[in-house]
Amino acid sequence: MISKNRYYKRSRITEKKFRQMTRYFSLDFSASDTARLTGISVRSINNIFIKLRIRLAEECEKQAQLVGQIEVDESYFGPKRIRGKRGRGAGSKTIVFGLFKRNGWVYTEIVPDARKRTLQRVIRGKVSLDSVIHSDGWRGYHGLVDMGYAKHYRVEHGSNEFANDKSHINGIESFWAYAKLRLSKMKGVRKEMFYLHSLIAMEG
Repeated sequence: MISKNRYYKRSRITEKKFRQMTRYFSLDFSASDTARLTGISVRSINNIFIKLRIRLAEECEKQAQLVGQIEVDESYFGPKRIRGKRGRGAGSKTIVFGLFKRNGWVYTEIVPDARKRTLQRVIRGKVSLDSVIHSDGWRGYHGLVDMGYAKHYRVEHGSNEFANDKSHINGIESFWAYAKLRLSKMKGVRKEMFYLHSLIAMEG
């Protein structure tokens, strides 16, 4: 007989078990640890965790454009840089562009390159013109004020500058550090799943 579960219909998982499982999900437990603690198969846990991540993504996509103090930065995920390869994202690394609203959300998107046209396409689509943008000195961020953004502050990492008054990108850089540590514990995720694993609310 199928147990009643108001959260997950047509399932043999009881509502109590499902609440227990979502609690472990919110605590970022692995599927294998959750399976061990709940007695549910790893396959079933994985399927449900993916559905939960997709549902979170759908809710996040309903959010309006980011507005306020926005930090932008790109990061590189994958194997170590190959000797002899030069340039940002050289070798087989995946380039991920991130937007961090201070005291709010992080938005990430896998991009093919870190060129000005590519990065500014994402910024235009996700960040309100009323926002103040903070970035490093990468040339891909040139011209944001000309595009209509209220203000654009830079920190010149190449000159060993990491904060200038209230201008910094510490928030998005903290997110990259968290994401890489988390993915290393999980031994990586498929590229198409990266967005689902990067949904996280941040404070700071």
